[in-house]
Formats: sequence, structure tokens, C-alpha cells
Amino acid sequence: MISLPLVYTILALIAYTSSFWYLFMHLMSKRAPNHWFIGIVLGLGLLLHAGVLYSDMVTPFGINYDVFNLMSFTSALMLLLSILYSTYRPVIALNLIGIPVAALGLILGFSFSQPRQFIELHSLGLDIHIILSLSAYAVLLMATLHAILLWFQDRELKNKQKRRILVTLLPSFQAMESLLFDMLVTGFFLLTLALGFGFFTIDNFFAQHLAHKTAFSIVSWFVYGSLLIGHYKFGWRGQKAIRFTIIGFFLLAVGFIGSKFVLEMILNK
Repeated sequence: MISLPLVYTILALIAYTSSFWYLFMHLMSKRAPNHWFIGIVLGLGLLLHAGVLYSDMVTPFGINYDVFNLMSFTSALMLLLSILYSTYRPVIALNLIGIPVAALGLILGFSFSQPRQFIELHSLGLDIHIILSLSAYAVLLMATLHAILLWFQDRELKNKQKRRILVTLLPSFQAMESLLFDMLVTGFFLLTLALGFGFFTIDNFFAQHLAHKTAFSIVSWFVYGSLLIGHYKFGWRGQKAIRFTIIGFFLLAVGFIGSKFVLEMILNK
């Protein structure tokens, strides 16, 4: 018997695939794609994707934070933000990256998530903290990848290369840089909320081995905050913005991945 999540997965993949090829063919032929069509089809795909996530993650025993569910959640959020940003920035071509990422995350989540494993019963506040943290990491990862693209694009512009691949394929440097700060503002806001919920919902950071992760997250928060203040008050941009973005996410990654490595591989906890 075919399950409802399987039907949702197939329909979501059809929506993702059709919108990808529609956008790809229009951009390759230098025709303007219909933004409404892209938004409606991808929106339908994301709703179906959300239905699959809900069936996998929300259980009677609590939220299932299986790694493949988290990959599926992160990929869907990245595509959603890509769609939203392209409604007011001329960066619709970046959906050609977001669509396959979401499709791959959906396939991995549906195929490999373990429905009866990795389930912990948390308070509502702690679950909100976890979801906000994952969302902040996803957005700031997007910003970091975007900053790397900007670095290569800036390098092509400055070196005056004959074959400017990224300059040709990507939107203008100004549009890309504006989008970078949109992502940073969104990620900084989510990270602020995540830290706030964490302080109010987690009783003892040291007893739960969260001091290391929290310290790096706070330092990262200051790095991103400094960059945003520097940009809007002093006009920081270009290579300085790229460096701050990468350093900020590096600190987040060290806090998150480093903590898991120490706890699971060294302390066996």
C-alpha cells in the first residue's frame, strides 16, 4: 500500500523538477521566466515537502531530530529563503541551486530517516530553541556559501579574465552583495532568538556540556553583529564583508561540530 508521505514526496519532486527545467530553459534562452509560475509551483512543492517533514519529525514521543530529517528541513528552508529573496532581488537564477538542494534533502529525509530513533521528549521552549538554532545555521550557511561565490566573482572582476564564468552566470556583484546582507540580517535575527530561548529554557549549560557551544555561538553573534553595524554605519562591504561572514560561520561550526565530536567521540556521551 502506498503511504501518504510517499505520494507527497513524488508530487514534491515533480514540482521541483518541472520548475527547475522551466527556469533553466528560460535562462539559457535569455527569456524572462514568469515569477508567479515559479513561485506557485515551488510553493506547492514546499508545502508537500513540509507534509513529509511533519509526518517524519512530529511523533507522539516528541520531535524526531534524526540527521536526515534535519538535512531535509535545512534544504527546504534554504529553498524557501531563496524564493523569498528572489521576489525583490534580481537573483532568480540562484533558485537553480536551491531547487536541487531541496530535492536531494527531501529524498534523503524520506529514504533514510529512522522514525523510531533519536527521539527525545523536550519542553516546548527547548524545541523552539533547537528549531531556531537549526534555522540560523541554515541561513548563515547560505550566507557563507554566497560569500564564497562573491569572492570568486570579485576575483574575476579584478583580474579582468577573458572567461568570466561567474560574472556571466550570476547576477551583478551589487545584487549579490545586497543579497548577502539580507541573508546576514535574517541569520543574525534567528541566532539572536535562538540564544535568547536557550538562556531561558536550558537550566544549566555546564551540566549539559553546552558551555563550549554557547561560548562560540556568542562570539559568532558578536562577529555578525559587528559586521552588520559596520556595513550600515560605516559602509563595510566587499572583501571585509566576505571575511567576516566566513569567520562568523567558522566559529559557529567549531562550536557545534566540535562539541559533538568531543562528547560523542572522546567522552562517549
